[in-house]
Amino acid sequence: MPIHVLDQLATLIQSQGEGLLFRWRAEVRQLASAKHLDIPTLNDHIPLLLEELVKALRAHSEATIAENLCDRSPPAHGIQRVDDGFDIEEVVAEYNILRNCLHDLANQHELSLQGQPFHIINRVLDMAIGGAVQSFATHQAMEVQRRREEYLAFVAHDLRTPLSAISLAARVLEMLPEGGGAAERSQMFKTLRRNVQHLEELVRTIIEENSNLQTETGIKLQRRSFDLWPLVESLIHDLHPVAGTASTRLMNKVPIDLVVSADAGLLRRVFQNLIANAIHYTPRGEVIIGAWELDAEGGIGCWVGDNGEGVPPEVVEKIFDKGESDPENAEGMGLGLAIVKTFVEAHGGEVNVESKEGVGSTFRFTLPTLPHTSGRSRYSI
Repeated sequence: MPIHVLDQLATLIQSQGEGLLFRWRAEVRQLASAKHLDIPTLNDHIPLLLEELVKALRAHSEATIAENLCDRSPPAHGIQRVDDGFDIEEVVAEYNILRNCLHDLANQHELSLQGQPFHIINRVLDMAIGGAVQSFATHQAMEVQRRREEYLAFVAHDLRTPLSAISLAARVLEMLPEGGGAAERSQMFKTLRRNVQHLEELVRTIIEENSNLQTETGIKLQRRSFDLWPLVESLIHDLHPVAGTASTRLMNKVPIDLVVSADAGLLRRVFQNLIANAIHYTPRGEVIIGAWELDAEGGIGCWVGDNGEGVPPEVVEKIFDKGESDPENAEGMGLGLAIVKTFVEAHGGEVNVESKEGVGSTFRFTLPTLPHTSGRSRYSI
């Protein structure tokens, strides 16, 4: 193979780089995960890879390829493609599409890729594929592990509320005089029964979700229509022992005829965390739970307000971040409000808070109608 053919091919790739990238993008956009990416994100390190290929061709030797570039750019590209939502087949496909575009460009200009040009192109692209795929798989595995740990932390947090209610109810039963307090005893037994059932439901859900941890890519919503008032009322009864210990009054202001379309299990956990959080910061005060219709299509808004301690302005800004809701509370992990945000956003809704120190806080969240929230959230387990 004459050396000048390698130089001609290098010059052709360099001069036709924009057109080559344009054709490559057109074909890569046929991949499901690439359809909606902007041009800089889609290109990522591919222009740099073409520069590397030009250098390799002009060096006239496979042994002089600048492997330090391939060691750096493709791994970063693989990590980027995890964030872009690609699967590993799509990562390999976009490099092979580039390979085909290079062959087509050479054929259009009657340049042969047989022999050394063929080996150099394949060497550069195969090294890039190897680096990108390895980093993609490693980063994806680490992300799955991180999400698994976050999910288990969420689960542990959710288990604490019914366990606390059971513990408090048991303590109340121990303190009741023998042969007396029949009404209180009956109420505590009902509280125990409800919370044991709630724990059983949580455990069953955990087992079902855990079986899909390796392949699950988002929270699956099991939407159905149901009355919201009974759900809130049952939570108030379940949390009554906790509220009683803090001398906090719980009030259900949800309209009795309000129907919501949501995942009942997730919505229960949202209210549970908001109410438990309000009780904690509102000793000897009031916690009010309410809701209203957002629109005629069935969307609703919900709120949990209290007249407790309130939240400092610097905390409000990051209150829904994991580990940030109460940095001074050594007993908690700051997960309750992160769980709220995750589950509300899984429904396509939004959550916010208004708070003033010494006056109280009001947490509001929305649950849009089903057409706006089909699909899954980006939170993965």
